[in-house]
Amino acid sequence: MSEKNRRQGGPRPHGPHGGMMPGEKAKDFKGTFAKLLRYMGRYKLALIAVMIFAAGSTVFTIIGPKVLAKATTELFNGMMAKFAGTGGIDFGRIGQILILLLALYGVSALLSFVQGLVMTEVSQKLCYRFRREISEKINRMPMAYFESRTVGEILSRITNDVDTLGQSLGQSITTLITSVASIVGILIMMLSISPLMTLIALVILPVSGGLIGVVIKHSQKFFVDQQNYLGKINGQIEEVYSGQNIIKAFNREDAVLEEFGETNRVLYQSAWKSQFISGMMQPIMMFVGNLGYVAVAVSGSMLAIKGVIEVGEIQAFIQYVKNFTQPITQVAQVSNMFQSTAAAAERVFEFLEEPEEDVTAEKTDSPKSADSGETVSGTADACSSEKKQGAVSFEHVKFGYQPDKVIIHDFSCEVKPGQTVAIVGPTGAGKTTMVKLLMRFYDVNSGAIRVDGQDVRNFNRSELRENFGMVLQDTWLFHGTIMDNIRYGRLEATDEEVIAAAKAAHVHRFIQTLPGGYQMELGEDASNVSQGQKQLLTIARAILADNPILILDEATSSVDTRTEIRIQKAMNNLMKGRTSFVIAHRLSTIRDADVILVMKDGDIVEQGSHDRLMEQGGFYAELYNAQFEGQSA
Repeated sequence: MSEKNRRQGGPRPHGPHGGMMPGEKAKDFKGTFAKLLRYMGRYKLALIAVMIFAAGSTVFTIIGPKVLAKATTELFNGMMAKFAGTGGIDFGRIGQILILLLALYGVSALLSFVQGLVMTEVSQKLCYRFRREISEKINRMPMAYFESRTVGEILSRITNDVDTLGQSLGQSITTLITSVASIVGILIMMLSISPLMTLIALVILPVSGGLIGVVIKHSQKFFVDQQNYLGKINGQIEEVYSGQNIIKAFNREDAVLEEFGETNRVLYQSAWKSQFISGMMQPIMMFVGNLGYVAVAVSGSMLAIKGVIEVGEIQAFIQYVKNFTQPITQVAQVSNMFQSTAAAAERVFEFLEEPEEDVTAEKTDSPKSADSGETVSGTADACSSEKKQGAVSFEHVKFGYQPDKVIIHDFSCEVKPGQTVAIVGPTGAGKTTMVKLLMRFYDVNSGAIRVDGQDVRNFNRSELRENFGMVLQDTWLFHGTIMDNIRYGRLEATDEEVIAAAKAAHVHRFIQTLPGGYQMELGEDASNVSQGQKQLLTIARAILADNPILILDEATSSVDTRTEIRIQKAMNNLMKGRTSFVIAHRLSTIRDADVILVMKDGDIVEQGSHDRLMEQGGFYAELYNAQFEGQSA
């Protein structure tokens, strides 16, 4: 997006337009193709069958003109004999030749159909495998990867790149096989008819090749511009479509139209130039081809008069010359297709080779052993099997998303089982970061976080996270029924348990008013319910999960004041007997917390109950008073 658009406050593009543009080249063509060939190793028998069928189909097609030449010669000789009064046309012989020709073309079509079917199955199986592995890989990727990439970039690996890979691979392999077989076969057949005529025909090829090279050289830069600006205009269209409310609210229609018009103008210029120049290729090929036909016809007539070749062979030779340029052009096209295939495969392999999140326990028994690199065995299994009570301690935690940029300097805190801990502070203080460390989305640089006295690095990541229930400010609901969305917290839950969780979250009455009730289908992004209702559903999901430790990150930020009070009561009942971490900006919601941790610049600057912190008159009191002064003003 242009700097101009950023200043105008337009929305950022977020669709899958960060994918590979057609014609993009791979950084390591040979290495990527070697990996791709190894990937296709399990299909080698099918690929060998494709090669055999494709080559066979081409061979039978190439033989056709030579057989047809015999029918032409037979017809010509019969006509000459009839004119001379010495005989007539042998239609029986011509019929036999035509039946043979029909059989050859029939077998060629059958082989071509079989090879197309097999190659399609191979390419689609490969796409299926890539999509499955990418999907599995996503679940093993660390949180840092997703926080450093756009959604569109990741989605393009699954959609654009895999589709490009499957389509171009299937087409390029069969086209390459048939083109090479056609070139070799046609050349052999031309030499079998007349080496002299073959030499004359081949002299024409460098001329056409040189002219085509000039055309491609001049059109390539326009094609590159066309693809670049096509991507830009797609991004602008999606951006404008998704940000209509903002554009209209700020009266930026004219500015958006002006920017779109400029991009559209450049796209128009590059598109017509690229299409016009590339369109010259066909006339040039026809002109050079016609010169070849003239040369072949003249030389062939002279050879036929001398009795070196037959009349039918001239017709076959002209057909071969006509067909000879086509596979050469196809080979050039295949080279571009292989570049697209390699570029797409490279992006897919890059994703599949990204470092994965280590879900196993590090078997680190203490902060000291973690810093020194020593490991203590035998703790992971014990940690994973013990029932969690919910005691959590942070011991001199130091962390930064980048080693040279530490954002949490020295964080220490003791949380007893069943306590409600509120974490407050200004934006960027490190509140959500602490939650990410607790759930091992990231590991601490030094220090330790312990659950029930055990370092969280001793736990298997997935088993550790089974002990946490989470409700975030950004709700996530999938396309499906309300019942299924709530049951996502505990898949084996009965309908009665789901309804009970909904009642506890004060969402049951609302669900009953919807068409279909619990069986109502939520649309894409759950757009058919309000933001506050989405929040209530995610809270119901967390209640159903019934985890020993709860994390509530601005869980009531999207509900009205009246609903917030009801939710708060439900949360108070839910949090009894459970350790709860509540991140809140509205300080009125955490007055009853057992411990309030006040964070500033990555450190705890104050901690205690609400009344105690207010008595101290420190940073918390300043935040609290400022918030309510702003509300009363």
